Amino acid sequence: MKEGARKQNILLQWFSWQFLEVPKGLLLAWKNFLLFGFSYFSVPLLFKTWFSPWRRYTVSYGRGFDLGRWSEAFLSNLVFRILGAIVRTIFIGMGLVAEVFILFFGLSLFLIWLLLPFILILGIYHGFRILL
Repeated sequence: MKEGARKQNILLQWFSWQFLEVPKGLLLAWKNFLLFGFSYFSVPLLFKTWFSPWRRYTVSYGRGFDLGRWSEAFLSNLVFRILGAIVRTIFIGMGLVAEVFILFFGLSLFLIWLLLPFILILGIYHGFRILL
């Protein structure tokens, strides 16, 4: 136990713990969950490689100029890029939806923690009011 904490009133220690120490930990954990979500879904990397070919599939244009071979390679590469963009868009959307859930869940948990003592006092008050 810290030296300064021993000299404080137990009520002041509780206020310090309830409204300073635990909220700092909650905010740090919330930040870590948000960073994990971005990392898990690789959102920044997916934005950087949005229109890259899917799984780096490419068709070579070959040597020389053959119109049939060139158009086949061009269309195949175009399809691979469109497929990559579609799949990456889905994963980016899933990652952003997960981030929104983490954001709202963390905010609600943080607010509930801060309001918990007042909810407890109101619950005790209404409990006595019902009894009497």
